Amino acid sequence: MNTINLFRGSLLKLTGIRPGDAEIMVKWGEDPEYLRNIDTDIARPYSMKQFDNEGNPKSNSFNFRLRTIDNDSLIGFVVLHSIEWNNRSGLLAIGIGDSENRNKGYGQDALKLILQYAFCELNLDRVGLDVIQYNDRAIHAYEKVGFQQEGRMRSAVYRDGNRYDRIIMGILRSEWEALNCKK
Repeated sequence: MNTINLFRGSLLKLTGIRPGDAEIMVKWGEDPEYLRNIDTDIARPYSMKQFDNEGNPKSNSFNFRLRTIDNDSLIGFVVLHSIEWNNRSGLLAIGIGDSENRNKGYGQDALKLILQYAFCELNLDRVGLDVIQYNDRAIHAYEKVGFQQEGRMRSAVYRDGNRYDRIIMGILRSEWEALNCKK
């Protein structure tokens, strides 16, 4: 039987949570650009307590750490959450921590891996996300792996005296298969 490697891409691998990850992720929380790109909530530094229950699996959430293949360095996270099993749909969140690891193809590799996991292992039919309109790098990465813009929540984010939309994006299993499965 030919099996695909669900957890290893060309640059990254998906891993579980390891001791010491929380300390690294708390440091990422000191970077306002990181905080303002991954969440629409008020930017504030992380605390260790925020990661206390993250290792407890929930039936509608799958958390992974992103580690480089070459030296096993923790560079980010990806999570499928808010899964509605009856509808076969879920939401995706991703973050690359240190700015030195951005714009190197890690995000796109991670997206390919997590979508493969969502569609091939979890048997989902739809994965959605939302992204702040000014996060051009993320929007570009999402579109490169097949996400389509489906709508927007107008003027939903207020930052530095300006209003920004939240762009709603999604990808269907059939769209992902058309891009990734050779027939």
